[in-house]
Amino acid sequence: MSNFLNKIYDARDAGETRRVYDDWATSYEAELADQGYATPARCAAALRKYARDTDAPILDFGCGTGLSGQALQKAGFQVIDGVDLSPGMLAVARDKGVYRSLDQIEAGAALPFDDGAYPLMSAVGAIGAGAAPAGAFHTLMRNLPKRGLLVFSLNGRTLQEHAYEGAMSEWTDCGAAQLLFRKDGPHLPGIDLNATVYVIEKS
Repeated sequence: MSNFLNKIYDARDAGETRRVYDDWATSYEAELADQGYATPARCAAALRKYARDTDAPILDFGCGTGLSGQALQKAGFQVIDGVDLSPGMLAVARDKGVYRSLDQIEAGAALPFDDGAYPLMSAVGAIGAGAAPAGAFHTLMRNLPKRGLLVFSLNGRTLQEHAYEGAMSEWTDCGAAQLLFRKDGPHLPGIDLNATVYVIEKS
């Protein structure tokens, strides 16, 4: 594997993260495939287990090159919109023909649509070390409507930083959301890295 993975984990700010992903866009999928990238399919299957309507629009947050969108489509979801901070990644995603719409977003900015617009959301490897900070979880949850579902993953490196599961606990401990699913499993088996997949429902 190239040094892109190390670079992304070492990125110090949103601008650097965007530059690394832009540079990585053309080789990203082949490199992750070589490592057995398993998380998109795991997340899609977990969301499918709890989703009441696969025709409902789903927001794929941090969609990257569209591997997560492909997995969601394969799991039966019909209307998928993607957002990401990297224009290079979005260009690759656009060629897949999976997404109804794709938009570039700025790190830390409000999401470019009304609250409650998406009863389903996914953040596949999009929150954590080398990706969005823990605060992005709160952004998604605030935007989710009542009884809306969010599937997301936290890899083993991210789980060493307590802020990420702590953000989820801020919602579940007070009853503002319920954790429906949590399971550890393979993320990048080629480098022996696991990830935990979660499905959370807003109360």
